[in-house]
Amino acid sequence: MAASSEISDGDNAVELIVCDVPAFSSAGSNGDAANDAADSLSDEIAPLLKQPAEKPKINIFSVSYSRRKARDHVIKVPESEAQVSQLILWLWGGSRYSGMLCVALSSSIYFSMEVVSDVFAAQSIPLFETAFARCTILLVLSFLWLRRTGQPIFGPPHARKLLILRALMGYLSLLSFIYCVQRLPLPQAIVLSFTTPIMASIAARIAFLEKLKIADIAGLACNFFGVLFIFRQSFTAQGELVKAGSASAANLKGMHYVYAILAGLFSSVTGGISYCLIKAGSKACDQPVTTVFSFGILASPAALVCMFIFEEFVLPELRSLFLMLLLGGLAFLAEVFLARGLQLEQTSKAANFQYVEAAFTELWGIASSTIVPSFGGLIGCLLILASVGCTIYIGPDKDIE
Repeated sequence: MAASSEISDGDNAVELIVCDVPAFSSAGSNGDAANDAADSLSDEIAPLLKQPAEKPKINIFSVSYSRRKARDHVIKVPESEAQVSQLILWLWGGSRYSGMLCVALSSSIYFSMEVVSDVFAAQSIPLFETAFARCTILLVLSFLWLRRTGQPIFGPPHARKLLILRALMGYLSLLSFIYCVQRLPLPQAIVLSFTTPIMASIAARIAFLEKLKIADIAGLACNFFGVLFIFRQSFTAQGELVKAGSASAANLKGMHYVYAILAGLFSSVTGGISYCLIKAGSKACDQPVTTVFSFGILASPAALVCMFIFEEFVLPELRSLFLMLLLGGLAFLAEVFLARGLQLEQTSKAANFQYVEAAFTELWGIASSTIVPSFGGLIGCLLILASVGCTIYIGPDKDIE
């Protein structure tokens, strides 16, 4: 309902219109309209104010898991084991010195094998039988390692030629070294075997164009002279036997001696080439254990054939069998760390750390009273340790691919 009134004042006129609002009226039929409007407004606001009576549906995205229960199921690793794992990872590749440290650890493991052999003396086992046992353990452990890590057993196709050559050169080096040990006194055979790092550095200079700095050459020379000082007393004693015409020195005369020397040098040359192939194969496969497996798969059956051809089989006792298994496991670790060190580090610097074994052996002999202390032996140990210390101080160079 609307009412209008007009007010005029001369020329100006004002019209006033008043309208009634039904929604806010409280009389008559307008009261029903107001109630309907209020009900509609409350219906619109109610979903925002009221909680649903039914429980919401639960799916996998809305389930909340208790954090306390999850913590109860977590297996806590002991702190000591965690520290050992971190140390191994750091040693394997977490430091710029990892290559040097891996080769040093490999030489230390070889030294520990000598200590175990001396402490737990067992029956004498022929050389080819010992070689067959160790190569078989290398083959089995490297196979299990590769299967567990999901790596290809025979390596990628582009690296198989390198792996075959590595296995061939490695076994030729082993075969000629065994011949050298059988024909020469052990100190002389060991000295010839320590020319392998020098041959490896020369081969790496030719094959990989690695730089041979004056410091690297001086380090290798210092280490080799240290080995000569350590075994000088053994050479002197052997020379006295030759002059006295001892029957045990009969093999040191004639062409057999020359052949044994040549076999030792051939072992060093093939060993040096094998080091370069280990380096190339490890980089091509991105897995140093593959080079160990390739060597074992050739050397194990070859050593078995040589064992039956050149020697008589000796059934090992239980103590000797356990010792062979232990030494085989240590040899596997030593070969793996050696391959890893060659993979990471320049060959000449990595080869320097292999002489640590000679220094540790001499010091162990003096400590255990199996070797009489000598001035030459102490000088040799100091030369080797000083050379290794200088190599660490200079630090690793950037490797040349």
